[in-house]
Amino acid sequence: MKFSLPNLLTLSRIPMMFVVVALLHLSFSWSATICFWLYIAAALTDWLDGKIARQRGEVSSFGRFMDAVIDKVMVIGIMIALVSGDFFYGYDTTALVLLLLILAREFAVSGMRTAAAAKNIVVEADAGGKLKAFVQFNAIGWLIGWRMFSQDFPDLFRGEQHQWVTGVHLIGILLFVLSTVLTLTSGWSYFRRHGHVVLS
Repeated sequence: MKFSLPNLLTLSRIPMMFVVVALLHLSFSWSATICFWLYIAAALTDWLDGKIARQRGEVSSFGRFMDAVIDKVMVIGIMIALVSGDFFYGYDTTALVLLLLILAREFAVSGMRTAAAAKNIVVEADAGGKLKAFVQFNAIGWLIGWRMFSQDFPDLFRGEQHQWVTGVHLIGILLFVLSTVLTLTSGWSYFRRHGHVVLS
């Protein structure tokens, strides 16, 4: 395995994920702002590693595999931190159920891909899977952004600006729900097209 720049960018999301999760549970000065921008940097590496790999002709099986796996690890890890934190205003149980649905889908699709690989069948990510990932990344970003505004910029919670910050939180929650719906529908799409590999 070659430690090229794209692969290093991909692998860098793992330590960044641990730091983001830690910062979500801390409340020192500017911790939420650091957390938000570190998450944005991690999300950007997901776009940058593929762009550099294509430009340099360094696209590899390892890179494609690890990119998909690390994306899932980072998204699920941060979502667990969000659900265990105070991000859903009394709807923590509902958020937990949605997260469990996402986890079940990811394990099921990963298992199907493993079974397909054993039969030399490659299950590539489709448009639904990519849209699901995009919405998941955005849901996390809006929720962490809300924490940044509420914790590090308390003046925004005064007067009419309070409604604006509340809107950021609401968008994050709605995107979280939408990401769950897209996760389930894209999972169903995968099994409808490739489910035969686990039934034969």
